[in-house]
Order: sequence, then structure tokens, then C-alpha cells
Amino acid sequence: MKEFLNLLKTEFARIFSNSVLCAIFFGAPVLYGVLFGFVYQQAKVVNLPIVIIDQDNSPLTDRIIDAFEDSEGLLVKDRRYNPGNIMEEMPIEQYAAVVTFPTGFEADILQKRYPEVRVDLNMANILNANTASKNIQQVLMTLNAGIEIEGLKKQGLPPAVAMASYESFKVNFNKLYNSTGNYLDFMLPGLLGAIMQQVIFLAMALVFARDFEDGYFGELVKKGKSSVYLIALKTMPFVLFLPVMWLIMSRLFVFFNVQANIFNLPMLVLVSLLSLASIGVGMLFSIAIPNQLKATELLMVMSTPAFVLSGFTWPSLAIPPFINGIAQTIPVTHFLSAFRKVAYYGGSFADILPEIKMLLVIIAITFTVMALILQIKINRTRRRSMA
Repeated sequence: MKEFLNLLKTEFARIFSNSVLCAIFFGAPVLYGVLFGFVYQQAKVVNLPIVIIDQDNSPLTDRIIDAFEDSEGLLVKDRRYNPGNIMEEMPIEQYAAVVTFPTGFEADILQKRYPEVRVDLNMANILNANTASKNIQQVLMTLNAGIEIEGLKKQGLPPAVAMASYESFKVNFNKLYNSTGNYLDFMLPGLLGAIMQQVIFLAMALVFARDFEDGYFGELVKKGKSSVYLIALKTMPFVLFLPVMWLIMSRLFVFFNVQANIFNLPMLVLVSLLSLASIGVGMLFSIAIPNQLKATELLMVMSTPAFVLSGFTWPSLAIPPFINGIAQTIPVTHFLSAFRKVAYYGGSFADILPEIKMLLVIIAITFTVMALILQIKINRTRRRSMA
């Protein structure tokens, strides 16, 4: 035990002497967490620039344009009476949409000729286009209903009858789980989970690879001939560091007022399993590829698309089966699936049991394979030292 503690002390010294590892493990989670938190802090997209082409220039179009200017999600950057070079301007000015009212628009409405309002959406940014489309439809449909009801009232119908004649039925949308559509609540948890996995991957990629490169592995073999012993030695510092890192990450939820239920026992289990699974994958690469640069490069290749493949933002059902199969081997895929069930749906252990099982499988496989490979390398090193 005393020897293990002495070796553990050496491990701490080697970790803190590696500036790259310290920067990755201690700096990256906080830096990226704060950075992404402030990126999405506004929580929803507002003031999307649009252009109004008012070829009618009538009192009715004035009312509609006033309604557009009152919309929180839209910003009327320009009102003009002919299109000009609008298609050339759009890439430069980054207009989200162009709304065109044709000549004779008000007259056609009064004469029941049902004129058409043309809306050209800039689909280069789908999020902006969808948000702009939603707000434009909301304004136009509200005014459209108002105009129709006013017309019925002018025909002598009482207001209540006019409204009932226009609306054959009502639709009531009840938004559940992030009812305000807060983009920060949606994106930040997934990003932080992916960041922590990547940080653990990269930190663990250096632990054994560095020992192989600088010859320290030979010294370790003299102290312990069991792969399990050395794996425990290398894992212990990070087992002590990670709770602190996760605590810091959890405080970002509080700081940015993210509405997610994360302080509970199921979440603690999920975080622990994600940490162990990420340690297992990262350390396996470190043992199998005894080169720090190559190990980190390969883990970067694996972790970079992990967030996209996880199904957190793009549904897994829409991902081709063979790609989805690859995603199932990445720990964060199962963590984020279970995270959503616990943090937003109030799920219990029974609800996240499939994800827990998959994380346990990843842990079991990675630690078993790394123990076998490491034991082979220990035996080879011992034979060379005795030769």
C-alpha cells in the first residue's frame, strides 16, 4: 500500500508537469462551458433582418408593416417600393427573408380576389429561416383573420358570429418540457456532456502513451507486474479530479439558469458511468497506440462527430442504421439519451436502464481489452529487462 501511494504521488507530479494535459483537463471544460453558455444565453433568436417590398403602398400594407415592426423575432431593415437588386444584396446583408406585397394588394382583398403575399426565405441558415418563417406566418395569419372577421362584421354579422364563422374550430397548443423554446436549455446540456467526454478522452490518451515514449513504463513494471494494478494507479488521480470537474460543470447550469433537473441520484449514476466509460475508451487508445500524438488524433476523430451522432439534436431514427450502430459505441450517445429522460422528463432508474446497461457494457469491454493488452506489454517489458 505504501508503494502504491508513492507511485500515486509520482503520478500526480507527472500529471501536473504536463502542461498540455493540465490545459485540456482543467481549462477546457470551464472555458468551453462558459463560452457556449454565453453564445446561447439569449435563449432564442430575435431581430432577424427582413426586407419589405411594398409595391402597393396602401394603408393596409402600412398596418401589416407596423405589425412586422412590433414582432420581437423580426427586424424590418428596409422598406422599399420595388425589388431593386435584392438577390444580390441578400448574401451581403444576410436578410432572413424578403416579403413582397403586390400592386393592388388592398384593392384585391376588398374585392375578394385573394391576392398572394410572396415570402422569399434565406435557407442558407435553416434555424434563422425557420424562425423567420414562423414569425412572418404568425403576423400574416393574425392580420388575415382580423381582416376576414372585419369583413363579416361589415356584412352585418355580430362580432361573436363573425368570429365563429371564420373559425370552424380552435387549436390549442400546450408546450411541454422547455415550453418557452429556450435554446440555452436545449443545447447547453448536450454540449457540456460532449465536452466532458472529449476532455476525458484526450487526457487519458496521454497517460500510458507518455510512459511508453519517455521510458517511465519500464520503471512502473518493476513496481507492479499486474495490468490491473497499473490501470488502478493511472485511473485514481482522475477519479479524484473528475467529481470536482463535474461539480464545476453543474454550477454552470445554475449560473446560466438552465431549467434541468440534474441534482438527483440517477444523474449522479449517469455522470459516473460516462466518466468511467470515457476513461476506458481513452486509456485503451493510450495503451494500444503508444504515441501521444497518434492516440490523441484518433480520439479526436472519434469524439468530434460524437455530439452530432448522439441523436441529441438530430433524431436517431433519421440516421442510417450503420452510422447509428457506430454511434452506439460512443459513451456520450447513451449519456445524452438518458440525460434527457432524467433532466427534462423526470425519469427514474427504470426509465434509463437501457442506457445504463450500454454504458456498463462499454466499461466492461474497454477495461477488459486494455487489461489484456497492457498485460502483454508488461510481460514483454519484463522479459526484455531480464534478458
